Amino acid sequence: MSAISSHSLRALSLCGNKLQGNVPESMFNLVNLNVLCLSGNWSGPLDFSVFSKFRNLGSLSLSGFNSFLPCSETNAGHQFTYLMELKLFQVDLTNFSKISCEFPVLQTLELSENKLEGKVSQWIHDMHSLENLKLSHNQLSSVGQFPWYQLVYLDLSFNLLSDDSISFICNATSLEILNLSHNKFRGTIPRCLANSSDLKVLDLQMNKLHGTLPRTFPRNLISLNLNGNQLEGHLPRSLSNCKNLMDLNLGNNQIEDTFPTWLQRLQNLKILVLQSNKLYGPLVSLKTKDAFSHLLVFDISSNNFSGQLPKAYIKSFQAMKGVFGAEVQSSFAYFKTFSYNSISTINIRKDYEDSLYETIKGVRLDFEKIPTILAIIDVSGNKFEGEIPDVIGELHILKGLNLSHNRLVGHIPHSLGNLTNLESLDLSSNMLTGNIPTELTNLNFLEVLNLSQNQLVGPIPRGKQFDSFSNDSYERNMGLCGWPLSVECNNNVPLPQDPPSEAEDKFGFGWKPVAIGYAFGMVLGIGLGFCVFSIGKPQWLVIMFGGKRIKRRRRGNRRARTT
Repeated sequence: MSAISSHSLRALSLCGNKLQGNVPESMFNLVNLNVLCLSGNWSGPLDFSVFSKFRNLGSLSLSGFNSFLPCSETNAGHQFTYLMELKLFQVDLTNFSKISCEFPVLQTLELSENKLEGKVSQWIHDMHSLENLKLSHNQLSSVGQFPWYQLVYLDLSFNLLSDDSISFICNATSLEILNLSHNKFRGTIPRCLANSSDLKVLDLQMNKLHGTLPRTFPRNLISLNLNGNQLEGHLPRSLSNCKNLMDLNLGNNQIEDTFPTWLQRLQNLKILVLQSNKLYGPLVSLKTKDAFSHLLVFDISSNNFSGQLPKAYIKSFQAMKGVFGAEVQSSFAYFKTFSYNSISTINIRKDYEDSLYETIKGVRLDFEKIPTILAIIDVSGNKFEGEIPDVIGELHILKGLNLSHNRLVGHIPHSLGNLTNLESLDLSSNMLTGNIPTELTNLNFLEVLNLSQNQLVGPIPRGKQFDSFSNDSYERNMGLCGWPLSVECNNNVPLPQDPPSEAEDKFGFGWKPVAIGYAFGMVLGIGLGFCVFSIGKPQWLVIMFGGKRIKRRRRGNRRARTT
């Protein structure tokens, strides 16, 4: 990189590049610099304290350095007087002490994707000006007590934190975004969260939390993710008071209740995940106008729901029909913006690739590439019965549809051919009959198809995506024929097969033992029949098959002699 010489330069961003070599010395002559962002594959250690030469520096973001020379070894005690934002990620940082300089007005600190271990440093605890802290993707094992009443954003996700309680968050009464996901936290969810009136995003997924859900939640919640814990009990109706709630993920717990129809009051709800709990009963009718109209992810799989597939619910999914146009095109991200004297703006993004990984990346859908815009219905692993409603064909932006492992009957609706954005379709393990609709060949983006273990008949459609599916997509449908199966079709009718009988499935024997038994019985019957006709007994059997009435004829001869 060539020399930089412009004393009037206030912002320099070289992030998002693949720069190599050493940081040019001339850059440190930019004494009026306010914002600096450097990323690349820099050689040699980084003397961190040299950046304090930028007297007016307010935002510093560095990544791609192999090692750090700590403050204590170079220019200890020197202050970063005006620095308000410091981001050091992917710099192989192993110890907090290497950057334990003085930051009297620092408000944002990000040290994610490093190798920090042990307990969160006291140096951070003593930084009273701090409002935003991100220490995700490290190897931290303990938190300690947080005294920051002014903390607004805290992200400790993807660490090894195993504290017995997360009650330390009760001190941070100004929190708006809290992410403690993918750790080993134990204990219960503290009741103090109900008093966090500013809390908007609460992500505690993939921990070891247990007990019941709190009776009340902050009314300003936008996102609540408790997936992958050991929570039990009933769903708190107080969630219906969170009018701004957009993402509710309570999957993979032990919650036992009926379907929370009271959620239909949440007009902004976009993501609802209740998978793998102990929920039961039918999905009763809707009573609220525009209920679930903004919903884009509806996952209630692996529960004990029963009754008919809820046609009224499917009709209400207006967002999946593309009704809201531009809104549907936006990604599933929640933003909270903080501005500091126009120096920089921090966009905190809530990424749902992690929160929905069991639905998107799991075996049930098997997406190899996760689409940026998601619209998913997953009701698999329940006890739904009846026919598949035709109205599903109106959900034009649907990406994934999973109705497998239920008790569905009837034909596959031709209207499914209208789901031209569909990438995954799983109707396996039901009792569906009839042909595979040729309209399904219109699904140009279909990557995953599973129609196995049904009672489908007739030829498999050819062309487009259907030519890429293997036998696994159709197995255990004895009436299907054509490519890719080895069974050829004869005038659109499958050739005779020898499927295992019910008796064979139930008792474990096939046609060979039956044939042997039949032959043995036939030989035995012929032998017994020969003996019967030879001795004339029993008479009723001989007479039935054409034998002579010997005794009656003898009596007639006696009468003739007498006369």
